[in-house]
Amino acid sequence: MSSDDSTPPPTSPARSSPNILITGTPGTGKTTAAGMVADAAGLELVTVGDLIKQRNLHDGYDEEFDTYWLNEDKVVDEMEDMMAGGGMCIDFHTCGFFPERWFDLVVILRADTQQVYDRLKSRGYKQNKIEENLECEIMQVVADDARESYKPEIIMELTSNTVEEMESNVEKIVAFVNEFRSSHQ
Repeated sequence: MSSDDSTPPPTSPARSSPNILITGTPGTGKTTAAGMVADAAGLELVTVGDLIKQRNLHDGYDEEFDTYWLNEDKVVDEMEDMMAGGGMCIDFHTCGFFPERWFDLVVILRADTQQVYDRLKSRGYKQNKIEENLECEIMQVVADDARESYKPEIIMELTSNTVEEMESNVEKIVAFVNEFRSSHQ
């Protein structure tokens, strides 16, 4: 192949099962929803926060906020191959650095600030970390990041305050998975 050949590079085969990102401010129910979706739809669950810790995909630890400094390049490099085949359910609170091509559905979970506060308090979060996350939810930081990073037609924004809402959200996401699979056979 000559260097002036305009043939596009080969692409990976179309996925028969979707990749889904479930994102939102900490305390909005991402991990619970992602686990329920993965189980109900037969997707592989990746909790990116755990992956970062397990595979050292960070640049150190922030004592003040009790969190790791994310290395986005390391995370993307680590996840690239696993995303290619589809069938993944990704749980993470930051989303804009993930390549758009990875996802067929991006779910933004939202919750009332009192729910977020109660959930984070019950996890033992430091007060400064709770306040930072409440501010992020009020200012729609994660939601705006998702809206700026992904096409509107793949975004589903859902409220996650109650068990009933969580169950309804899982049903909506599983319905998407089933529809995707039937249209991509």
